[in-house]
Amino acid sequence: MPLTIVLAVAATALALPVLGWSLLSPRLYRDRAAQRNLSRGILEATAAPEPEHGQRFADLARRFTPARFVARLDRLLVRAGRPAGWPMKKVLSAKVLLAVTAAALGSLFAAGSSGAGRPLLALFVTAICYFVPDLLLYSKGTERQEAIARALPDTLDQMTIAVEAGLGFEAAMARAAYNGKGPLAEELVRTLQDMQVGRSRRQSYTDLAARTTVTDLRRFVRSIVQADMYGISISGVLRTQAAEMRLKRSQRAEEKAMQIPVKVLFPLMFCILPVLFIVMLGPAALGVIDTFNK
Repeated sequence: MPLTIVLAVAATALALPVLGWSLLSPRLYRDRAAQRNLSRGILEATAAPEPEHGQRFADLARRFTPARFVARLDRLLVRAGRPAGWPMKKVLSAKVLLAVTAAALGSLFAAGSSGAGRPLLALFVTAICYFVPDLLLYSKGTERQEAIARALPDTLDQMTIAVEAGLGFEAAMARAAYNGKGPLAEELVRTLQDMQVGRSRRQSYTDLAARTTVTDLRRFVRSIVQADMYGISISGVLRTQAAEMRLKRSQRAEEKAMQIPVKVLFPLMFCILPVLFIVMLGPAALGVIDTFNK
């Protein structure tokens, strides 16, 4: 067996367990200092300390990652709702491990050729593997923002009914948040928690808008902030915003319905019509060919 194939198999066998250990071991990425502070007086002092190997590797990965990449990852994590299984340290470690594994296998793949095609392909695959966590977080964040946009009109209707029934705005928000499900309810709960720990209402609402990319939610937050500043009736603002959200939802549904003929055109022209032409005109074409051959 050639030496290159042996080295490739050995590198794969070593890299895959390390990658699985990095992705499937969330205990290795806990913040030890925060955990000790939160568990002080609760856990026994004789508890065995957890290994620091994952923490050291995560710190090393963060050190070799540019600051603007870290900031971009943080924004993607915020949009995705900061999944519990994907902390920042774990994402950075996964990026480095994927890139190193792809680079090692790509170098072995490129060593067997003297041309420039294989090295370029290896570099391309390495870059793709490095940005795989970013793509996954972007996809999850996009789905989460779409879920927020879908749930916003119904949530505003619930808050409008609660305010008109005599509740305050924060109480109506709390009722809609704790009775609802999904990412919008989670964001409302976090906003209420921010106000409970001492942040101002304006700053809490601004942070809510900053954590999302939904235009309607940002517009609603600006309306609430302006109503709070100038003493405008919250019930009137909620009623207007709820009616506008319902109208926009119906308009988006109509827009998607009008896009269906355009989206169907491509598969119709290149997948369905050629088959129909073959079925309908194929026998006639074969008959004409047989007639001319005679």
